Amino acid sequence: MAERYFTPHEVEALIPALTALVEQLRDGHEEAQATRERMESEHKRLTMAGGGVLDRQRWRADQAGFEAATARVQAAIEKIHAMGGVPKDLGMGLIDFPHLRDGRVVNLCWKLGERRIEFWHGMDEGFGARKPL
Repeated sequence: MAERYFTPHEVEALIPALTALVEQLRDGHEEAQATRERMESEHKRLTMAGGGVLDRQRWRADQAGFEAATARVQAAIEKIHAMGGVPKDLGMGLIDFPHLRDGRVVNLCWKLGERRIEFWHGMDEGFGARKPL
C-alpha cells in the first residue's frame, strides 16, 4: 500500500515542478547518453586500431560530464519520489501517483505537457490502458 494517496487536484498543483524535473531528467539523460556513446566510440576506435593515443584530458572531461549528468538524473528522480510520484517512462515524461478510486488503489497518470490530471490506470496496467477520470 502507498504511504499517501493523491487527488487529481493535488497532482495538478505539482505539475509546474514536475514539468521542470522531467525536463531536467530528459536533458540529463540525453547528455549522459551522448557522452557514453562518444566514450564507447573512442574505446572502439582504439581497440580497432590496436592501440593509439588517448586524449586523456578529453576522456576525463567526458567521464566527469557523464557522472555529473547521471547525478542530475538521479537527483531529479529522487525529488519526484519525494513528491510521491513514480517515474515510468523518461522519454515520454510519464509519472504515476497512487490514488484511491472506488475503494481500490490505482495510478493517476500524468504525461509531460498535460496541464491537468485526466487519466488513471490500474496498478498492473500502463500508459496504454489509461482511462478518463
